[in-house]
Amino acid sequence: MKDPAAESVHHADAVTVPRDMAAPVPPRRALSRFWPAALLAFLIIGGLAWHVLNPAAPPPAASPAESTARPVPVGVAAAVTGDFGITIQALGTVTPIATVSVAAEVSGKLVKIFYEEGQMVKAGDVLAEIDPRPYENTLHQAQGQLLRDQALLDNARIDLERYRRLVKQDSAPRQQLDTQDSLVHQDEGTVKIDQAAVDSAQLNLDYCTIKAPVTGRVGLRLVDLGNYVSAGGTNGIIVITQLQPVTVIFPVAEDHLPAVMKQILAGTKLPVEAYDRSGDTLLAKGFLATVDNQVDPTTGTVKFKAQFDNHDLSLFPNQFVNVHLLAETLHGATIIPAAAVQYGPAGEFVFVVSGDDIVSMRPVTLSPAEGDKVAVLSGLAPGMRVVTAGADRLRDGAKVKASEGR
Repeated sequence: MKDPAAESVHHADAVTVPRDMAAPVPPRRALSRFWPAALLAFLIIGGLAWHVLNPAAPPPAASPAESTARPVPVGVAAAVTGDFGITIQALGTVTPIATVSVAAEVSGKLVKIFYEEGQMVKAGDVLAEIDPRPYENTLHQAQGQLLRDQALLDNARIDLERYRRLVKQDSAPRQQLDTQDSLVHQDEGTVKIDQAAVDSAQLNLDYCTIKAPVTGRVGLRLVDLGNYVSAGGTNGIIVITQLQPVTVIFPVAEDHLPAVMKQILAGTKLPVEAYDRSGDTLLAKGFLATVDNQVDPTTGTVKFKAQFDNHDLSLFPNQFVNVHLLAETLHGATIIPAAAVQYGPAGEFVFVVSGDDIVSMRPVTLSPAEGDKVAVLSGLAPGMRVVTAGADRLRDGAKVKASEGR
């Protein structure tokens, strides 16, 4: 049987506290299971918030003294003394000394050819022949005319001597002697004309035999056997190109002209080398033959001409080659690796390593580089060590750890 007092209390609580605002009171065993997980979550969230609001400070920067004390590894090389050649490089074109288009000097039918295409011929070699018969007939006609007029001249001279004797004997008038003397002079003029006709006919006959005017290489045949050729044809019958020796013409900047002309006026024969288009293979060696007489105002260059023996025919007309002209040789020059040269706002400089492995910047005046070497004209003495590797990490006064030959 239920207690009326307890029931009355229960009803009283239900009236004073709304159902949706009442919070259930967990049992003690449930709270004991929830507490460790809540504490762990609180610690994790607190730690993340601390790191976000308080980032880690960067490590302290090294002082200049500490930085200087750390040696920078670099490669070094010593400046040496030796002869240093200054070479001018340019792109040149192989040009034959002579290119001759051989044309017929008389008209006629081409009846003989004595050469092969691509053959090497010498000056005076017979190349072809034009039908000589018409010119032989002309020569014979001129020779006959000369013989007839020569006979008339001889007879007139005999009569002249006869009249001279008669005049001395007063057996003939003086006027007849003068007339005969004039006739002799007329016949002498006729004979000279006939002799010129004979010589002209002989020359035309000689022209029927076409000979090589220069020594060189014969090109492809332009006229075939049996064709009629005309005197002074524009295309000719064959082209001969002189290849031994041969020349190379190449432009050089006018800035190099004073040094080159100084060598030429001193009588120095400057050596020249010709390489293939890649610049790797040496084709021929020669010498500087001459320099043009003016500067091209559009390019600021001067044309140089070099000559090569070309005994192995390695150079061919109109071929492009890389030319190396040894313009000057510096004797006893100070030479360093080109890798040691640095470039700054004030110009070229090098890092010089002292005896206690401290570097210093030193401005230098240099010659043009030759391969991986360069000559120092001023600012450096032989024996000084210069930095060749690792210079990008250096500053004036830095401490280095030098390694030779790097």
